[in-house]
Amino acid sequence: MEKTALISQIQRFAVNDGPGFRTIVFFKGCPLRCKWCHNPEMQSFTNDIYWKKWLCVQCGACFDACPQHAILPPVPVEVARREGSSYHKIDRSKCNNCLECISACSYGALESAGKAMTVEEVVKEVESDRLFYENSGGGVTISGGEPTVHGEFVRELIDALKAKSIHICLDTSGYVSWEVLEPLAEKSDIILYDLKHLDSPEHERMTGVPNELIISNLHKLSAKGCSIWLRIVVVPGYTDSVEYHRRVVGFLASLPKPVERIDLLPFHNWCEDKYGWLGRKWPLSDIEALDPAEVDHLLEIYTSEGLNATIGGSGFENSESAVA
Repeated sequence: MEKTALISQIQRFAVNDGPGFRTIVFFKGCPLRCKWCHNPEMQSFTNDIYWKKWLCVQCGACFDACPQHAILPPVPVEVARREGSSYHKIDRSKCNNCLECISACSYGALESAGKAMTVEEVVKEVESDRLFYENSGGGVTISGGEPTVHGEFVRELIDALKAKSIHICLDTSGYVSWEVLEPLAEKSDIILYDLKHLDSPEHERMTGVPNELIISNLHKLSAKGCSIWLRIVVVPGYTDSVEYHRRVVGFLASLPKPVERIDLLPFHNWCEDKYGWLGRKWPLSDIEALDPAEVDHLLEIYTSEGLNATIGGSGFENSESAVA
C-alpha cells in the first residue's frame, strides 16, 4: 500500500514563505503547542472536523448519521449562531473522526481539516503551478504543523520535486532529531527556521517544549552552510521588546555562519474563527493584532547591524512592509 500523509491544505500564490510565488504544502501534526499558533487544525496527527455555525441549518442529518453519538441534537438556528453562544455541534470527547457527519451534511457546515495524500498526488497538484514558479523564481514550501515529523514521506516528496527541478523551502521549528533533519535540510534550497524564544523556560511555557534541541539544530545547520531564513513571530508581551531583539542579534553573531535573512512576523489574530470551528478557545483573543508599522523599530535593530531583515517575510525584493 502506497505511503500517505495527512495534508491540511495546499495553498497557492503565497509570497511570504520563501522567494517568488510559492505553493505551500501544510502537513498535519506538530509536537509544539504555541499559544499564538495560527494553524490549530495542524496540531493534531489525526483528522479534525470543522463545524461552521453560520452554514449550519440545524437539519439533524449529521445527528442521525453519527455512529458515535458525538453530534449534539439540533437547536434553533438563532441560538447556535448567537454571538457568544456556547453551543458547539460536536462532542469532541466522543468523536473518532469517522467523517460520517461530513458525508451527511448538505450545507458545507461540516468540513474535514485534513486529507490523506500520496507523494504522487501532492507532486501532481503542486506541479500544476510550475509556470508561476518559473516566472517568479518561486517553488514549493513544505510546512505544517511540523513537516519533519513525516520525515520519510517528506524526504520522498522533496526527491520527487527536485527531480522536476522545483525549488524547495523547508519550514521547521527545528524540534526534531538531527538524524531526521539533516538529510531533509541537505535536499532543501532554503530552511525557514522558526525561532520561538531564546530562553528555554520561557520557550517551554509558551510552546510546551524546551528549546535546547532547537538551538542545537540551528547551530548545526549554520555550520553546514545551509541557506537559513530565520523567522520570529513578534508577540506582544513575549517577543516584542527591544532588549529581546538585541539579544537575538547577539545570538546570531554566535552562529558558525550568518543566516541569510531574518523575517519579523507581526502577531495577528485572524485565526480566531478556526479555533471556533474546532470547538476551542483562542488563548490570545485579548491581544490586539500588530500593525507592521509597529515593528519598524525592531527591524532597525537588525538592519543597523548590517543584517538582511524584513517585516512579513515577503519573498520579493523591496517588501519590508509586507503583512504577515
